[in-house]
Amino acid sequence: MARKRSDIFWIDHNDPPDTFPPVSTALHDPNGLLAAGGDLQPERLIAAYRRGIFPWYSRGQPIMWWSPDPRAVLMPEDLKVTRSLRQSIRKYEFESRIDHDFATVMAACGDPQFRRDGTWITDEMRAAYGQLHRMGYAHSVETWQHGALVGGLYGVQLGQVFFGESMFSRATDASKFALKCLCEHLITQGVVMIDCQMATSHLLSLGAQLIPRAEFTDLLEKHAR
Repeated sequence: MARKRSDIFWIDHNDPPDTFPPVSTALHDPNGLLAAGGDLQPERLIAAYRRGIFPWYSRGQPIMWWSPDPRAVLMPEDLKVTRSLRQSIRKYEFESRIDHDFATVMAACGDPQFRRDGTWITDEMRAAYGQLHRMGYAHSVETWQHGALVGGLYGVQLGQVFFGESMFSRATDASKFALKCLCEHLITQGVVMIDCQMATSHLLSLGAQLIPRAEFTDLLEKHAR
């Protein structure tokens, strides 16, 4: 049974998948830490995302669940496509594919070569999101160049919301191209929002914005079905 220890809730493996405390009870420091424990079964992950909660932890730690305030989001139509990105697309002859090689994209996102501070994309995470992919919830958008995978991103889609998880790039602007293709694809599907979780200067420069967590969860109630 879920129980409170040292200011956060602990979730037992036997608790129902939707056992999470209200996101309003998340800590301010560290921002958004809500709960720990539980598992990464698909039902629990889906229940978490629908409430504005995501798992983020390092190898050797218990699963930790987060819901920061404010929340970084990108509306697909607000993506800023610079002249330099358009030039890169022409110069490097990028090609976009969706769900062509989800497992390799996720592995690349967790490659220590690109994550000097370590990665949260553990074997357990890769297995869990691989299962979500097979169930039709998790997706990859990939940048290919002359037959080689050079960039991409992955995330979870529920209804008209895409929850971005991570991206990688092995060529100039390859991840930006993947994000551009994702936004174009989501617009055709009527998706209203991409969850970026935590704000970075890079994401903000591409058109992401910060909104209050309460506004974010209101949008989820309307669109993440």
